[in-house]
Amino acid sequence: MSPDRATPGFPSARHWIRFAHARLGHLFRYLPQQSAYNKRLNAAGPLISRVIEALARQVPTWHDDLRLIDSTPLPCAASRETVKRSNLAGHAGYGYCRSHSPFFWGFRLYLVTTAEGMPVTWCPANPKLGEREVMAALLERDHHLLRAGQVILAHKGLAGREFEAFVTERLGAHLVRPDRKDEPVRHGKIARVRQWLEAVIDTLKGQLGLEHHGGRTPASVFARTGQRLLALATAIWHNWTTDAPVQRSLIAYDH
Repeated sequence: MSPDRATPGFPSARHWIRFAHARLGHLFRYLPQQSAYNKRLNAAGPLISRVIEALARQVPTWHDDLRLIDSTPLPCAASRETVKRSNLAGHAGYGYCRSHSPFFWGFRLYLVTTAEGMPVTWCPANPKLGEREVMAALLERDHHLLRAGQVILAHKGLAGREFEAFVTERLGAHLVRPDRKDEPVRHGKIARVRQWLEAVIDTLKGQLGLEHHGGRTPASVFARTGQRLLALATAIWHNWTTDAPVQRSLIAYDH
């Protein structure tokens, strides 16, 4: 599947490759060393995206009328010196995380999922770009993955007349988000449903190590982020096909 924390028990690609050569070599005619493995992984980003979409189309909630949209920080460096010499210069940038208050340097991950968290489409973007603009561009690019009449559940940060008009007029969908204090009551706080969004992000960051992706180039960040999303998609697909009681549970995957 994938190294790092996308496969529990292997803190880095080096540990994973060492294990594969020692224990899995008899299953494959050829296993690459780390440099060759990294090249193959970095080139696999588009393929990973296609596999995620293929899995998403096979779960029952693909046909549901609800989609969740959210974004979360995707840090790529922790020190100023690392930022200065990073190959991501010109692509990544500084951003601010309202949930946990720290500034970070890297990307912001934009994500569209089904109700149980199955990834539908996604993209990383410079955090200096406006959330509404990036999400609108993502939904516009992949509008074929959405259907007219669907409800798109968002967080309060995606409030705005232009974005809501885009969802309604361009996509034919309905935007639902928590009400702001300065506007009439429409949907309320929808706190319980909002927790679905947060739980998906928590799974990616907690069990799948999203913030420890280890990407050093745009292609590497894209592929390694895709690894985590593919691991999540595979677990959800497997849980649906085996009638597991919780679709987003990674308990079996962890063991």
